[in-house]
Amino acid sequence: MFNQRDPTSALIRDLQAVVGKSYVVHAPEDLLVYEYDCSIDREHPSIVVLPGNSEEVAAVLKLAARAGMPVTPRGAGTGISGGAIPVGRGMVVALTRMTRILDLDPVNRIAVVEPGVINLDVTKAAAQHGLFYAPDPSSQKACCIGGNIAENSGGAHCLAYGLTTNHVLAIEVALPDGDVVWLGDPTGLEPGYDLRGVFIGSEGTLGIVTKAVLRLLPAPETVTTLLAVFDQTDYASAAVSAVIAAGIVPAAVEMMDRLAIQAVEASLHAGYPKDAAAVLLIELEGLRETVAEQAQAVAAICEVQNARAVEVAQSAEQRERLWAGRKGVAGAFGSIAPNYYILDGVAPRTKLPEVLRRVEEIAARYEFPVANVLHAGDGNLHPCILFDDRVPGADRRVLEAGMEIMRVCIDAGGALTGEHGVGIEKQDCMAWVFSEDDLAAMAKLRPAFGADAKFNPGKVFPGARGEWEGSTGARRIMERALAAGAYI
Repeated sequence: MFNQRDPTSALIRDLQAVVGKSYVVHAPEDLLVYEYDCSIDREHPSIVVLPGNSEEVAAVLKLAARAGMPVTPRGAGTGISGGAIPVGRGMVVALTRMTRILDLDPVNRIAVVEPGVINLDVTKAAAQHGLFYAPDPSSQKACCIGGNIAENSGGAHCLAYGLTTNHVLAIEVALPDGDVVWLGDPTGLEPGYDLRGVFIGSEGTLGIVTKAVLRLLPAPETVTTLLAVFDQTDYASAAVSAVIAAGIVPAAVEMMDRLAIQAVEASLHAGYPKDAAAVLLIELEGLRETVAEQAQAVAAICEVQNARAVEVAQSAEQRERLWAGRKGVAGAFGSIAPNYYILDGVAPRTKLPEVLRRVEEIAARYEFPVANVLHAGDGNLHPCILFDDRVPGADRRVLEAGMEIMRVCIDAGGALTGEHGVGIEKQDCMAWVFSEDDLAAMAKLRPAFGADAKFNPGKVFPGARGEWEGSTGARRIMERALAAGAYI
């Protein structure tokens, strides 16, 4: 029971009148499951509301605005930069009841979905029409479309197909004051400012997606997957650049180093050689004749770059097993350490050998094992620092090591994030790549959408989390690390 004298009690009653009593969560023990995502931060919400449709989302936001309650949108909770952490507590609006595919039009190749629809379910629904949805994050069996839009998620096949923003034609959005508007157009050709593009990747700071019109693509005639095995990570990195330089753009070029391979083979048995220093998983799609020629060319390039073996998947089952290893690698790290911190940086392809060497040096200095997993084709690297958070001071040191690695990516001419977003994790790194004028211009977007600092508070901008009392965890650790000047 909630306290009748608590001012939030009236809000809870009003919310229950909108969505139903069972869909307003406020008991402390029930709120625990909403205090985290897949980052290493935590914050306890005050209330969680689970609306069932656009109208209920709008009504909930109107009540929150009237009460002055901070709002944090949440999808499946698979984000890795803290975007769904309710900084400053407040209200979490969880979209996990909104899971309907409202329309699938195979003629116009579009799907209209609610934000809680699981990414992979879109492709499953489209497959009977010979179509698929291209963005494929590693968490695609669990992550939802609304969260993908918030973070502009990528995936293994973004090298050829692009990120989420390239496949979302229009979105229905509930603004912070409860107004509902459409941004974009199902044709993808709406004139004027691209407000759809502005909203995608805004990390839940401008409003909540309530419907999305997705672009579907025809399934390729044939798919060929190659596994190239190397005795040095430098050789594998050089092969990636050599393939692209030859004018071949595979659908995907993924890389894993020795520790990642060993973790996968210990639990998933994907078929990677355990003694390899690195493997490349290269996928080619298209017309049968073209793919056959490209496969021969890619194999030859890898051999020139010192691949000790290049294997072509001989069946759909073998291909699926190879990909299951790549997409299941994060969970496999549990066989090595109880915790991992996954980073998301970008470096030019030609700088990958140098960057990976620096990553190894930093991890060794901090005495942590690190497993490297890369969307190598577009230079998006995910060093995974393995640690045990029961060891005193381990969380502080792992975050310090992570920020040093991010600085290496920036100094190499890369970017802060390839697909995970800024969130809490990298907000204080924004000044490394953006000037004060840049950041001020970005900040003007929030009031333009009717949002203020209470809408997904404590995210993206430098110092944002520190503005909210009661915040804990990674923010304070990173403040101390940044103040030490180790990465500047």
